[in-house]
Amino acid sequence: QVQLVESGGGLVQAGDSLRLSCLVSGHTLSEYAMGWFRQGHGKEREFVAAISASGAPTYYAGSVKGRSTVSRDVAKDTLYLQMNSLKPEDAAVYYCAARSARGTYYYTQIPNYDYWGQGTQVTVSS
Repeated sequence: QVQLVESGGGLVQAGDSLRLSCLVSGHTLSEYAMGWFRQGHGKEREFVAAISASGAPTYYAGSVKGRSTVSRDVAKDTLYLQMNSLKPEDAAVYYCAARSARGTYYYTQIPNYDYWGQGTQVTVSS
């Protein structure tokens, strides 16, 4: 059973940076395609970023492209999301997700993923 635990959220000001982490346990990170999603208050959960099981390529939602970087440290079993130039509209609960995969496939849809973390709150003040 794969377990995902996010951390790194918090209250920041607009323009600040934040790095979210997702610790993966129960299986090696290199056998899973991973994704970041977010859900703002009163909004549907939406895709943010994805990374393949091989570590590349990566893919981003248009709303964060150029401001965010998804990466991973296989030795630490940890997925990261570095977010820069944060905006008030980035405020949300951020979730990491995983699915068993191989190679260079990445996934952007919620039903593609089998495992989810509990989320970490990001609040951005203007």
